[in-house]
Amino acid sequence: MKKTTLSALAVAAAGFASVAHAQSTVTLYGLIDAGIAYSSNSGGAHEFAATSGALNGSRFGLKGQEDLGGGLKAIFVLENGFSVMSGALKQNSRMFGRQAFVGLSSNQYGSLTLGRQYDSVVDYLAPLALNGTQYGGTIASHPYDNDNLNNSFRISNSVKFQSVDYNGFKFGALYGFSNEADGFADNRAYSVGASYAFGGLKFGAGYLQVNGSGSSNTSGAVSTDATFTAGRQRTYGAGVNYAFGAANVGFVFTQTQLSNATLIGSSNSGTSSGIGLDGSARFTNYEINARYNLTPALSFSGAYTYTDASLKGVDPKYHQITLQSDYALSKRTDVYAEAAYQHVGSTGDSGIGADIVGFSASSSSSQVVGTVGIRHRF
Repeated sequence: MKKTTLSALAVAAAGFASVAHAQSTVTLYGLIDAGIAYSSNSGGAHEFAATSGALNGSRFGLKGQEDLGGGLKAIFVLENGFSVMSGALKQNSRMFGRQAFVGLSSNQYGSLTLGRQYDSVVDYLAPLALNGTQYGGTIASHPYDNDNLNNSFRISNSVKFQSVDYNGFKFGALYGFSNEADGFADNRAYSVGASYAFGGLKFGAGYLQVNGSGSSNTSGAVSTDATFTAGRQRTYGAGVNYAFGAANVGFVFTQTQLSNATLIGSSNSGTSSGIGLDGSARFTNYEINARYNLTPALSFSGAYTYTDASLKGVDPKYHQITLQSDYALSKRTDVYAEAAYQHVGSTGDSGIGADIVGFSASSSSSQVVGTVGIRHRF
């Protein structure tokens, strides 16, 4: 009798464990991007270098969910950025600098998460720009990644909402706390965004505001990895993509306005220029992009970006052309070749030179870069 009872309990326990396992999942994932890059002018000299993340930052992460019933789930993501060439941590040596959040997700309403997260411009507008996709990456960024479409920085201390898909329409908002006892607005951030998809047509728009980036409050929403040191940064934009057959064409507009600004350049933004600013600056970006899948494995893409800026008492005009070819060896592994050319004019005696994101700034008004590499996803 006792043996029968124990056997029944064992079967029941095994069945319960199986159900619990089916309701909770944890996934290890990542991307490794490694290659060889060339720059025609990095601080005044030609450069060949082994690179990590020339297109997409190398990373690994854990993501999971637990089914709480009634269409509600607990979710989390912990994502690390690293250099595959040196093994060093990225995002200013943070363990999980790319993303780190936990929250709840509802099948009916959407998700509410807390932690270090992407802003709404990255979520809803960046996928329409060439650098926000696998078809362009970092090299295709707008000058200095001034609009953060390449997610040069994330928002710490943030609370974020993202809606479910309402027949193609999605929206979201984020607020990043300053975590300053006597400075609620000192280094805080907030953003909103939305997107709509109908057939091959996609629209997206977003707004981001950062107050006090680079301030003495290093525990704020955007601190040591800020692209700009400014009292206030406002970034907004919109874009559209249209897919027809094997082709996709798009247009993206963004503008970034800075006030009480003192510096461009940080170790995370990809620029080493360290350009000083004299209080205010503006960057207006116009991007036309296209890509074409010649075969299921082979694709070509390109973009032209015109940036009309105002800084250091001059109005520089940036022209950048980016071209890429990519060949998929499998669903998870591809090889690529990409090149970009940037020229900046109307700089006066400001000392501003060409500066393609991911490379050291040029000592002249022009810069050509190229890279070949391999990406593997797991």
